[in-house]
Amino acid sequence: MAAFNHTSASPAVFLLVDIPGLEQAHGWLAIPLCSLYIVAVLGNCTILFIIRADPSLHQPMYYFLSMLALSDLGLSASTLPTMLSIFLLNSRKVNADACFAQLYFIHTFSVMESAVLLAMAFDRFVAIHKPLRYASIITNTTVARIGLAFMVRSVLMVMPTPVLLWRLRYCLPNVLSHSFCLHQDVMKLACSNRTINSIYGLFVVITTMGLDALLIVLSYVMIITTVLSIASKEERLKALNTCVSHICAALIFYIPMIGISVIHRFEERASPLVPVLMADVYVLVPPVMNPIVYSVKTKQIHR
Repeated sequence: MAAFNHTSASPAVFLLVDIPGLEQAHGWLAIPLCSLYIVAVLGNCTILFIIRADPSLHQPMYYFLSMLALSDLGLSASTLPTMLSIFLLNSRKVNADACFAQLYFIHTFSVMESAVLLAMAFDRFVAIHKPLRYASIITNTTVARIGLAFMVRSVLMVMPTPVLLWRLRYCLPNVLSHSFCLHQDVMKLACSNRTINSIYGLFVVITTMGLDALLIVLSYVMIITTVLSIASKEERLKALNTCVSHICAALIFYIPMIGISVIHRFEERASPLVPVLMADVYVLVPPVMNPIVYSVKTKQIHR
């Protein structure tokens, strides 16, 4: 490390951070961390198994739920290596190539999860707004095409990110802000011009998760408008109840994502603990909570 020039180094490794102030408690922190990963993996695998095993769940709504579970599994698997490396092995170093690969998969599965949440919002809108035509609009073929389109979008949109990062030169100290690699976190360590990276990163966020969030909000505006036109109070509550699980999943995903974006803009004013915890919430909470929410709030999955 000492061999690198302080102002123009391109380090072969980056240094990840643990939780500030709790460096001596890695052994204890590894217990809840591993528990969260176990819950995330078992929960999402259980959702996938139940949907596959029960023919009554072979419907578009549950196919989208399967896609959500797969995205959560991918997100968990993307962060697992470095998180366990830090808290179990006390190793903070990550190879630059491995770091770029990790951030690619984290952002790809994040974009994919956002897309699935949009698809689920569209599914609920059609089910409530046009219930008699639902079966003809949301067919298995339509679900497969939507899933494939969103997967291709996620893979292709994020693909230039590691390439653009690779062309940069990086400054020392080469310490990241989280326990895993994120695009904006790696980019801020660059000594060379990173304008293209900033513009492309912003473009990806706006045209994927930003647009998805806007369309989800518009879907629910139209859903609420449709529900309010229903005469029976009991029918209105029944219609809204079918959306509760999806609303919870969307909030669980988008609130931490917005939080970590804001923190990165005002990081200098925040405590060092805040961005670390917010990033951990962003990658850990949705995979853990989504299976729990759908198991509790969806009667068919609950049974």
